[in-house]
Amino acid sequence: MKRYLTTLFMILSGVILIIGLQIDFRWNGIVSWGLSFISLIFAVYFTKYIPNEKNQKSKN
Repeated sequence: MKRYLTTLFMILSGVILIIGLQIDFRWNGIVSWGLSFISLIFAVYFTKYIPNEKNQKSKN
């Protein structure tokens, strides 16, 4: 399940930017880019759970 979190957070980042920049309030750019940046950091963190086919073949 953790290997899918990278994709989920990348999609969430895009959704945050699309929706956040459509809303018109005072600090919307900073808030939407900040939340997007945080979700991209989580996406990078969860890339370690993506299986690497190259390493699995060499171990066998």
